[in-house]
Amino acid sequence: MSTKANPYENFLNVLDSAAEQDGISLNEYATFRFPERELTVNFPVHMDNGEIKMFTGYRIQHSSARGPCKGGIRFHPDVDMNEVRALSAWMTFKCAIANIPYGGAKGGITCDPSQLSRQELERMTRRYTSMISPIIGPHKDIPAPDVNTNAEIMGWLMDTYSMIEGYPVPGVVTGKSLDIGGSLGRPEATGRGVMLVASSLSQKLGLDIKDCTFAVQGFGNVGSTAALLISQLGAKVVAVSDHTAAFYCADGLNIAEMLDYCAGNNRVLSGYKADGVTEIDKNELLYTDVDFLIPAALENQITEENVSKIKAKYIIEGANGPTSYEADKILFESGKIVIPDILANSGGVIVSYFEWVQNLQSLQWSLDEVNNRLSDLLLKSFNEVFELSQERNCSMRMAAYIIALRRLVRAKNTRGLYP
Repeated sequence: MSTKANPYENFLNVLDSAAEQDGISLNEYATFRFPERELTVNFPVHMDNGEIKMFTGYRIQHSSARGPCKGGIRFHPDVDMNEVRALSAWMTFKCAIANIPYGGAKGGITCDPSQLSRQELERMTRRYTSMISPIIGPHKDIPAPDVNTNAEIMGWLMDTYSMIEGYPVPGVVTGKSLDIGGSLGRPEATGRGVMLVASSLSQKLGLDIKDCTFAVQGFGNVGSTAALLISQLGAKVVAVSDHTAAFYCADGLNIAEMLDYCAGNNRVLSGYKADGVTEIDKNELLYTDVDFLIPAALENQITEENVSKIKAKYIIEGANGPTSYEADKILFESGKIVIPDILANSGGVIVSYFEWVQNLQSLQWSLDEVNNRLSDLLLKSFNEVFELSQERNCSMRMAAYIIALRRLVRAKNTRGLYP
């Protein structure tokens, strides 16, 4: 993430534009320009060498107007208050677009998890959980995995919270292992949602996805899953990258083979070799000449400075906030279609909602049930946003924000203002 960019300002710019375009007064939506609650925690962790190291973490709850807050926890060196603020706000709007009964939250720890042992990572996670425990809970705020966190880390979080409460509370977190109440289909949900949106957009535009080419920036859980599922539809994924390397093949990369390689290579692409595959500059992947570009890494990747280099006609945002407000306007004016993050990557929070419901009911749904319900909810949202963008001749992002803001304002007005 660029140190010059403030992602929360990016959010506010889009929010204010959506309100203006839909005739929503500041009085009606001022609440949503500010997070409800912001918690910063500084805490010590015993390191393996005997040193005590201090870490800073955050948990921000943007809005509970439509239900308990919901949002991931990321471990990354760039985590700061403004980033977590923006991520929590995007979650509010993501949940409203999906029309699930959640508000938005986000959390994180400023750290480099690659420099921590498994034991240090566990101790850090558990201490962070205890520090934020007063404001989380299955009916308050439900964390989930995000950048550099996974099912194992969610298990530590769930166990720590349960020890504090004195009984098992599986519903405090989603994205857990199946053994402790996780949901089938959750690990693939965000990437599956990206695939569903890409497929639906190609149909709306009268394109045969088998004739389309894709480039995917980011080969973590979201990017790799999306790349695999899209390739299984018959499309050509010609370029992928992670933070270590990028590769290109005009005839299409073997994504399944690349996933196997990463599994045995510390989960990174560096060093991969295959016939017909060339290594390219990872910073140039965004500018690959393809039909569809999927930025699935971190925020602030497409900006006013580099947007003119984007050749892809259609951009599906797998990451949160990869496109700046200024770049988004330029892309729309140049005729390119951007499916915004709050729609394109909402598959994860939708299936997290399913996991939470299963936890509250002490049930487990089948994989087909989870995937079918995900498809129904996500494509309903996609169609609503696409139709409004056509009706208003506005970008998909603007249409998504308008629909979400309408739902948020209605919820606020229905509930009234507590004295």
